[in-house]
Amino acid sequence: MAEKRPARGGLNYPGIGSTQRATAPAGYPEVLEEAFLGCGMAVYQRVAAGILGWELQRRAGLRFRADSPVAAPGVRVVSGFGAGPFRLNAPCQVVWVRKPAQERIPQSAGFGYGTLPGHPARGEESFEVEINGRGEVFLRIRAFSKPANWFYAAGGLVTRAAQRHVTSRYIEGARTLASEGMPP
Repeated sequence: MAEKRPARGGLNYPGIGSTQRATAPAGYPEVLEEAFLGCGMAVYQRVAAGILGWELQRRAGLRFRADSPVAAPGVRVVSGFGAGPFRLNAPCQVVWVRKPAQERIPQSAGFGYGTLPGHPARGEESFEVEINGRGEVFLRIRAFSKPANWFYAAGGLVTRAAQRHVTSRYIEGARTLASEGMPP
């Protein structure tokens, strides 16, 4: 069942869809993290299902609401961390999705979402799993962003540390998906 749209307003940054093209708008710092997850189509398919079903966000420890149980263009999501009055919500909208193809190697699957008003940053982040011609499976997390306002810019070191922490949790979650798959 779809929940009420979690944010009002539109995407609030230039270069919408740029993570799919492996580029970033001028003046936006980029982040690229890649991790080897294993080998074989079964590993690839488990991770692809987890990425498209929001499992990386859940396994990263984020509280998470979405309009849809799977990533699709236009779906709005709100993830958040912290507790009580210290909870920070981050509304986003999916801007692109690549679904897995049948047994074809190489290929990739994943999605990118961009920030909406109320997010502490302006930018985009993507999550992709790739299986190369040798059957090796990799996770790729790509992002570009700037603080949404002076308040978040003032906390730059803390913000970057939080981003690195969440990214490491995404990678840990992908490794678990690679070995165990989705919960029943």
